[in-house]
Amino acid sequence: MWRSLTVLVAASLLLLTGCTAPSMLERRHGYLVDHTHGAPSHTSRVRHLVIHYTSSDEARSLATLTGPHVSAHYVLPLPARRHDGEPLVYQLVDESRRAWHAGASAWRGRTNLNDTSIGIEVVNLGPDRSFAEVEAALEAAPEVAPAIHWAPYPEAQIDALIRLARDIIARHGIRPSDVVAHSDIAPTRKIDPGPAFPWQRLYAAGIGVWPEAARVAHYRARFAAATPDTATLQRALAAWGYPLEVSGELDAPTRAVLRAFQMRFRPADYRGRPDAETAAMLWALLERYHPEALEALTPYTEASPEAAPGR
Repeated sequence: MWRSLTVLVAASLLLLTGCTAPSMLERRHGYLVDHTHGAPSHTSRVRHLVIHYTSSDEARSLATLTGPHVSAHYVLPLPARRHDGEPLVYQLVDESRRAWHAGASAWRGRTNLNDTSIGIEVVNLGPDRSFAEVEAALEAAPEVAPAIHWAPYPEAQIDALIRLARDIIARHGIRPSDVVAHSDIAPTRKIDPGPAFPWQRLYAAGIGVWPEAARVAHYRARFAAATPDTATLQRALAAWGYPLEVSGELDAPTRAVLRAFQMRFRPADYRGRPDAETAAMLWALLERYHPEALEALTPYTEASPEAAPGR
């Protein structure tokens, strides 16, 4: 009995004096951290996954991304590499750190997405001309799609990206609609990863979003006679997530946002002009992923004579 009492007293004293197992202690610069009392009430600070292309070859891409001005968390090499039978990716920045990949950016009301995102740079040359030349070609003759060549994304590279993205999304709980293109979050100054990027393939692998074909057909029929007016379309694009002011004019920012949307969801035609197909895909996406936002658009749609069914 006395032996049991002694053990009990000793255990109580151990708790009262705050003794900690050595494995729970972390030595830092001039102090110790006790990890005994872990709190379950926390989540990841990462809310977005941003996909880029590098617009240069691997050597130049790595030189730029390991320099003093820009960075990314991961880089996918080209040609794709494997090690012990598995895809190899480069990690440049720890996920707990803020990489400098997004720049001035916004999505669904959040700004400065470097603070809340992980950035993946895919080594890819992009278009056969500069961003300014692409934009000029699209603006010069909007009624005709310009012949711009975009570098393809090899299958092995996309396979590596799918494995990496799935892992990141699962660990951080990133929502499908928060897997975005660089052009989504900075549409007036970026066009990557471009229309050659296989977003639908990623969706089939469980990454990101895609509209349901039946609902696209439904809205296409609804908008066949007349698309939503410009202000309503701007409200819908902003509701989806784009940083866009409602001006009622088909201004340069609106055309840039439309171009970004079309490059992702309708890459065969990304001239940045409104049409029934674009509106149908946008409404189908809102219905599927943000139905509350689509409901908020109803008064504007019903009030717009251009959008009335059958006209």
